Amino acid sequence: MILLRFLAIIAAMTLAGTVGAQPLAKQLFGAQKQSSQQKPAAFGSYSRGCAAGSVQLPETGPTWQAMRLSRNRNWGHPQSIDYVQDLSRFAARQPGWNGLYIGDISQPRGGPMTSGHRSHQLGLDIDIWMLPGDNMRLSRKARENISSISLRRSNGAYVNGNWTKQHHALLREAAKDKRVARIFVFPGAKAQMCKDEKGNRAYLRKIRPWWGHHYHFHVRLKCPRGSRGCVNQDPPPKGDGCAEAQQWVRNILNPPPPDPNAPAPKKRREYVLTDLPQQCAAVLQSN
Repeated sequence: MILLRFLAIIAAMTLAGTVGAQPLAKQLFGAQKQSSQQKPAAFGSYSRGCAAGSVQLPETGPTWQAMRLSRNRNWGHPQSIDYVQDLSRFAARQPGWNGLYIGDISQPRGGPMTSGHRSHQLGLDIDIWMLPGDNMRLSRKARENISSISLRRSNGAYVNGNWTKQHHALLREAAKDKRVARIFVFPGAKAQMCKDEKGNRAYLRKIRPWWGHHYHFHVRLKCPRGSRGCVNQDPPPKGDGCAEAQQWVRNILNPPPPDPNAPAPKKRREYVLTDLPQQCAAVLQSN
C-alpha cells in the first residue's frame, strides 16, 4: 500500500510535465500537508535534504504566534519547536514585547520549498520577525496581512531607528543557546552589536552577516545529537567576526569594482527526488 501511494504521488505530479520527466522535488514535498509517521530525523543538508517525523508549532502559544499560516511552514524538528518556545519566553520578558512572531520553519516533510527559500529543508531553520510581538491574539487573517518592520539603513550598512536594545538582547539570547549553529542577520545589525556589546562577546561568532535578513533574523540549529545522515554546516571562523562584518559595511558603502575574470554565475538546477538523500523517498512514502 505504501509503495502504491508513493507511485500515485509520482504519477500525479508528472501529469502536468513531459511524459517520462522526473517531477521536481519541491512539487513532491510542497504537496505534503502532514508530517511523516516516523521517528524525528533530518536527512541531508540544510539546502538539500528532508525531514522525518516533524512536529507542528502550535499556531498560537502564550508567548508566540506562527505567521502566514496559509503557507503551512510551521513544522520542524522537535528541537526547533522547543527552541522557539524557549526563546519566546525570553522575548516576553523584554519591554514592549509579549513574545515572538515566527515566520517559516519548514514544510511538513521538509525538502525543497515551492518558493522563497533554498534552505529550511531539514526543519532546523527558523525565521523570527523583527517586529516586536506585542499582540498574541492576532486572527488568521491578520497574520496573512500584517508585515514585519525593517531595521536597516543605507542598504544594510547601518541600523535604523527601529533598532532597539531589545533586538540586541534577543539576538544575543538566541545565539547563546548551545543548540544554535549560526544566526543570519543584515551586516549593519552585526556591526552595531559589535560596537555596543560590553560583556562576553563569544556569542557574536555565531551571528553572521548576510544579504537581506532585515525584516527577520534566521536561526540555524545544529544537527541534533545522534542524527545519522544529517550534515552540519562548517563552524563559523574563529573570533567574534566583527572585522568581517565591518568589511561587509565598507563594501556596501563603497562597492568594489567587479572582477573581470570572475566566472559567469551558473543557474541553479532544480532538484528532483533522486538528488536528495535516499531516505527522502521513504519520508514521502510514509503514511
